[in-house]
Amino acid sequence: MVLTSLRRLIPLFVTIVCLGCTQVNPATTDSLYSYKQPSSDGIGKVYMGREISQVMGHRGASWLERPGRKADEQPDVAVDALELKPTDTVADIGAGTGYMSFRMAQKVPDGQVLAVDLQPEMIQMLEAVRDEQGITNVQTIQAEEDNPHLPSEQVDLALMVDAYHEFAFPREVMTGVVDGLKPGGRLVLAEYRAENPMVMIKRLHKMSEKQVKKEMAAVGLTWLKTDDRLPQQHLLFFEKAA
Repeated sequence: MVLTSLRRLIPLFVTIVCLGCTQVNPATTDSLYSYKQPSSDGIGKVYMGREISQVMGHRGASWLERPGRKADEQPDVAVDALELKPTDTVADIGAGTGYMSFRMAQKVPDGQVLAVDLQPEMIQMLEAVRDEQGITNVQTIQAEEDNPHLPSEQVDLALMVDAYHEFAFPREVMTGVVDGLKPGGRLVLAEYRAENPMVMIKRLHKMSEKQVKKEMAAVGLTWLKTDDRLPQQHLLFFEKAA
């Protein structure tokens, strides 16, 4: 099984994970970003009124593959909500261990999943499991902190699961994601609900529906719907103009 293979490989790697890991340099301040004293779970860099969160540390790989994640997040329900077609090209932005990539790969047998991550170690881990399991429709992409390196206008749907709030260059990354979407392509963000104080996640690792809508509108995406079928997360759907 994919998860068993991942648990064997995780101890071999000590770094993690997501788009957005960077050191904040106030000298780079421009019109998009401002800086403040960092909060306990933030990096002190502010975008559209939101302080960007810290990224997970080296234990994050184990957290991504924790046994309780299936019950906490219902990833299979989330994938079903995407309504993928068998021929779709899907981008998993901040793919990490491939937890969602491998699930989506089963839904697009005649398409492909582009598993995008910043950390070479995570790319190596994901590729090792992919090759061991003989999964042929998952392609990895090495991202930069300000560029997901998606092929232009080739992606039917881009998914970000609990990743966007950690991007240190959200406008630049999202500009790259929008460029990668086909006309009429969709973006889906899964983010823990900031509106719900009972969601026991650090404050900056949650996002409100209002904030997500504001930031996606800034890169020209149109909100389609918010799906709240998951226990603790929003699924927010957006569309690129056709």
